[in-house]
Amino acid sequence: MIINHSILHIIDFNSDICVFSQRELNPDNTSVKDFIEKHLSHVQSDSRGQPGVFFDKSWFFSSLKAYAKSEIDFIKFSTVIANSIYENMLTEEKANSLDLLVADFSQDDDSFITLLLMNSRLAYTHQVVKNDGVIQNEIIQHYAILPATSQKVDSFAIINKRTAEIFFVDKRRYINGKDVFILKEKVLQCLSNSSSKDVLKEVSGIVSKIAEANGINSAVALSRAKNFIFENSELSDILSTEELGKEVFADSDDLQHEYEELIHSAKLPKEIKLKKSLAVRTGKNHKIKTDTGIEITFPAEYFENHDFIEFINNPDGTISIELKNIGKIINK
Repeated sequence: MIINHSILHIIDFNSDICVFSQRELNPDNTSVKDFIEKHLSHVQSDSRGQPGVFFDKSWFFSSLKAYAKSEIDFIKFSTVIANSIYENMLTEEKANSLDLLVADFSQDDDSFITLLLMNSRLAYTHQVVKNDGVIQNEIIQHYAILPATSQKVDSFAIINKRTAEIFFVDKRRYINGKDVFILKEKVLQCLSNSSSKDVLKEVSGIVSKIAEANGINSAVALSRAKNFIFENSELSDILSTEELGKEVFADSDDLQHEYEELIHSAKLPKEIKLKKSLAVRTGKNHKIKTDTGIEITFPAEYFENHDFIEFINNPDGTISIELKNIGKIINK
């Protein structure tokens, strides 16, 4: 990752002051470089992220093209964005002050623009005061603390300068009596699709629904789905929701057809781009909880291997779970 340009603008609704920087951040400052790179790494893999497509008349898209052609410089481009955010948030009820970080960075032979809307956080710090020649250390509140590099950014956007593809997370805000998504509706002006995380959640719901309606152990069906997601991630970052259904319900053409109909009626995409980190988190382990309060977490692949775990349907309608070949039990 190479940071080509970066700048920080302050939008302070507590003082009703905006400070639009007239200079870029120093790229040679190690702290600045580390802060930006870590946040960019986190937002790129954020499972909440949604893909987006610009409207034809998007002012942001027009400005982006002008910037790409060097018709406007980076500082002016970023200031226009900051001013748009400020003007659209002026009438938000209980608006939080924020810092806007705009960065132009290169990665994997592509170039991107990112917007990080970082809400200022209330924190405590020390202050050294000297009265009558006596030093006294005090504790004070500070209202302009940036999020730590380990914390998630509330709202952000990453735009591919070459393809104009958008990846973003937006926060619902209450403005002029209605809910508004500032980034999506006012700044980027784009259409959006469900995030990969949301699609996986809906797919899991459909798998569970079909299984339960047809006398199949839903835990087994969901484990097959998770195992498919995990194994697919080893081969590709594209997941076919259709192929997932064929794998889970491989023993029944009727259930495959029912799955396809429900996927279609839910308007879920046939394919989604799935980051490996999310695929691993989703598919590696499976957790179940019984109505007796017992919780079990185990590798999803074990559902297909009765040497380790087996679900037994009893004649009275209850389910028994048999754990096998256990060499040692560790208390946690």
